[in-house]
Amino acid sequence: MDLDSIPAGAAATMEQRVAFLRRKAREVRFHIVDMIFTAQSGHPGGALSAVEIMVALYFDQARLDPSRPRWPDRDRIVLSKGHCCPVLYACLALRGYFPPAELKKLRRFGSILQGHPDMNKTLGVDITSGSLGQGLSLGLGMALEGRMLKKDYRVYVILGDGELNEGQVWEAAAAAAKFKLGNLIAIVDRNRLQMDGFTEEVMPMEPLEAKFAAFNWRVHRIDGHDLAQVLDALEAARELREAPVCIIADTVKGKGVSFMENRRVWHGQAPTAEEYKRAVREILRGEA
Repeated sequence: MDLDSIPAGAAATMEQRVAFLRRKAREVRFHIVDMIFTAQSGHPGGALSAVEIMVALYFDQARLDPSRPRWPDRDRIVLSKGHCCPVLYACLALRGYFPPAELKKLRRFGSILQGHPDMNKTLGVDITSGSLGQGLSLGLGMALEGRMLKKDYRVYVILGDGELNEGQVWEAAAAAAKFKLGNLIAIVDRNRLQMDGFTEEVMPMEPLEAKFAAFNWRVHRIDGHDLAQVLDALEAARELREAPVCIIADTVKGKGVSFMENRRVWHGQAPTAEEYKRAVREILRGEA
């Protein structure tokens, strides 16, 4: 079987699906580092931590059609932590929304790939994002629209753990439970680092599972880099329709590049030429 041709939902074993997604994850990590190095600007740490989450959605779980970016029945994907858009752009390019060559134009003046996702410039971006704390509210609105229009699409919202400091996130969480939005799935990229330091030093947020459960969400906690766990959690979330679901994905900021892992400086810093070569070497060999 040609794993590179397996479409979402195809009859493949979990082992085959995971092997396919691992290859995609490596491609995505390469493009993240490559586009940020080329631009000499961007946010590698949080983009790298979200790779397995994003490839599971774009290449296996989400119902999408790149030939119809505004297809009314598509699943919606909201990258609330919009500064981590290189992971989104890499997935969109490899999924066929635009040529991968465009990735080299990240953050250039006039580029379709802005420093934060812009739905008016980039095919496949479902909502403009970047102002932290707003993504879950946006996803809530999309999920409510789906119910009103009797559509069966799902809305996936990827949240940074640092943005959980924003009160608006919890207002949206309360509203989602009130309306029993079983078509809304929040995924927290729990990499434990934000721009100002470790999350538990900036603003302690554990126990996250208990907090979302107290808001009447169904909660799963997983290793966010274990693709089998990611797929299992997403599939379990799809089966539940009477309440919103939160998947807390424990991840490593800068995952895949050893010298970027768990280091705050790589929240928003581009690599030098030597760092770029080392990072690419590690990603292609799967060393980190």
